[in-house]
Amino acid sequence: MKMLAVGLLAISALGVSVATPVPSTDLRSVRQISNAEAAKGLPVQFEATVTYYRDYDFDLFVQDGDAAIYVRFRAGAPLLPGDRVRVRGRMQESFRPIVVADSVTVLRHGDLPAPVQVTARQLFGAELDCQLASIQGTVRSAQMVWSAGRRNIYMKILIDGGYVDAAVNSGDAGAARKLLDADVEVTGIVTTEFDLKMQQSGARFDVQSLSDIRILKPASGTPESLPVTPMEDVLRGYHIRDLSERVQVKGSITYYQPRRAVVLQSGGKSLWIVTQTDLPLRIGDIAFASGFPTVRNGYLTLEHAEVRDTQQWQPIAPLFLTWDKIGIGESAFSLVSAQGELVMEAREEAQDEFLLTSHGHLFSAIYRHPRGMSEAALPPMKLVPAGSLVRVTGINMFYTSDPFDGPVESNLLLRDFDDISVIAPPPLMSKRNLKILVAVLAFLFLAIAAKGWQLEHKLRRATAAAAAQNEREAEIEKRRSRILEKINGTGPMADILQMVAGLVSFQMGGIPCWCETRDGDRFGAYPGEESGLQIFREELVAGSGGSLGLIAASVRSPLPPTSLQVEALHKGAGLAALAIETRRLHADLVRRAEFDSLTDAYTRYFIEKELDTLIHTAEENGGALGVIYFDLDDFKSVNDSYGHAVGDAYLKQVAARIKSQLRGQDKLARFGGDEFTVLVPRVRDRAELEEIVARLEACLDQPMRLEGHELRSSASFGLAIYPEDGRSREELLQFADTAMYAVKLRKRT
Repeated sequence: MKMLAVGLLAISALGVSVATPVPSTDLRSVRQISNAEAAKGLPVQFEATVTYYRDYDFDLFVQDGDAAIYVRFRAGAPLLPGDRVRVRGRMQESFRPIVVADSVTVLRHGDLPAPVQVTARQLFGAELDCQLASIQGTVRSAQMVWSAGRRNIYMKILIDGGYVDAAVNSGDAGAARKLLDADVEVTGIVTTEFDLKMQQSGARFDVQSLSDIRILKPASGTPESLPVTPMEDVLRGYHIRDLSERVQVKGSITYYQPRRAVVLQSGGKSLWIVTQTDLPLRIGDIAFASGFPTVRNGYLTLEHAEVRDTQQWQPIAPLFLTWDKIGIGESAFSLVSAQGELVMEAREEAQDEFLLTSHGHLFSAIYRHPRGMSEAALPPMKLVPAGSLVRVTGINMFYTSDPFDGPVESNLLLRDFDDISVIAPPPLMSKRNLKILVAVLAFLFLAIAAKGWQLEHKLRRATAAAAAQNEREAEIEKRRSRILEKINGTGPMADILQMVAGLVSFQMGGIPCWCETRDGDRFGAYPGEESGLQIFREELVAGSGGSLGLIAASVRSPLPPTSLQVEALHKGAGLAALAIETRRLHADLVRRAEFDSLTDAYTRYFIEKELDTLIHTAEENGGALGVIYFDLDDFKSVNDSYGHAVGDAYLKQVAARIKSQLRGQDKLARFGGDEFTVLVPRVRDRAELEEIVARLEACLDQPMRLEGHELRSSASFGLAIYPEDGRSREELLQFADTAMYAVKLRKRT
């Protein structure tokens, strides 16, 4: 009966519900399950010993004998290293299969497994993944970094054979300084680092506490005690003994730039290879490359490589990507293609760049010039009309690390100009074509007028004078109408002020004219600080009476401006002032519509539109998204007890804490009062969404000090996931709202 009570207590403490029994097995058998089988979500149940767990995070490692595995579990469970537990859950594919736990039941507390001494070869071969192990080395860096919402020590340790990272659960900055440059022995969990292509990119130790670090030899001094080295002499301290072994890979050539790089691809795997070879290599051929492995920006790379072309033709078909897939690391260095509308193209000294837009998002396709080729020897840049729908094919390049943290800096690297093709020309009714049509009509008009001049000299003069005047007035009116259209539209203010300056210059006979804003920006034909110029100015007056800037024109004549020039400058000032005030009003209205003025969270109006868009995207791509709905517990008592000023400060503090726990792409919205919604655009499954909810709950645990009062906060959360809980905005919000009220009801009972 005592053991039964302990088991029931553990189940109650961890919030586990009784489900269909799963046959028990041992961890060694679970560890041997392949990724292909794990992807099916196989149910598992086994016993093991906890070797690592942070109660404020969801990372859990367990081990039985020499078999170990990573378990994804919720934060806040009463688990300690040494606990013997029964894990029940389902398998999930990863670099190596992992377990997503439904329950973790404490059976008893015991001793940790003995750590094994690990070598660099074992670490970088992922032989001891997830096991408790020890290493000895020298601490090269020890920094305080944020992890799971807390400050922890992150070290880089030099061992015999390479560098290893170590993440220590400690916020002791003083201890971090003592570790710097010390020889240490570290005991922790061997964690394999890998990129989104499931390729190993490094090794790390997850260390439970500072007690798992033993200083073998303290540092001889501190960084502050070092002499200052001149910047030009810092290389004197450089010394590396590199014992890396050369490896060989095989794949189809998808990119080649002599004396720079080659990309080889085999199936869904691809590799960036740094080489100095300038031999003729053919895109599409099978090739072998041998070199030394390294990691750059979180991705595997082969450097100092030799490449051998087999002359066997086996080209790779490009993978078509939509704009939302371009900026994630799953297709890093793979041959891909994408579609978009050409915004602009530009030839630079080292490359040609084509800027494209797709669904409101910008990305670049770049053709790098061959090394050593002069500008005169370059082939002409491929000219594509702006507004054309184009398809680009190339290597999906990444330049920043942490591909798991959402979109990163990337572009497509073209092999040649054949990699960009026009799918559809610009629409006939584009602004550019309308300008051409106006120019053609003007040309025809002038041709007819010229014919008339030849027939009758007097009539020609009269007609020409009338036509010139009419054309001038028509051009002035056309420019003014175009400016008003831009003011009422969404065109950039800089373009509008440029057009206003051009109109005033036209009316004043082509003299230089420009606009200056109160912020110091200048638009138009500014002549510089030339001497001998006479400057005419008129202030841009706001409706409230304040100054928005000025409009000015310059002439070399000492004569005062004519009445027509004064009138043109005055009307131009009115147009410029109208443009600036309209843009500011529009920006303010957009801000008010999209952001809550108290908490700076998004508004319900914005988040509902965003949710409709994300549902449409997820429906097309087969993805999932999450909605979290929550309101604050007993918020009314805060207002009643401390007043609305404290209540407003309380809401602002809650919003700030919640936003600090969200990822870059997640969005917080205030629906009204103390009700909030979090939109999670990309989510793998319900477990991941529950982890986010757990993190949000935890961030509200710390008390708040507001205007001399100490307040404690909590909230009730409900969640919904697309498409399981609903396929429309209304269904998802209703499901999350209902789930939230169910939680609130449980708290009251």
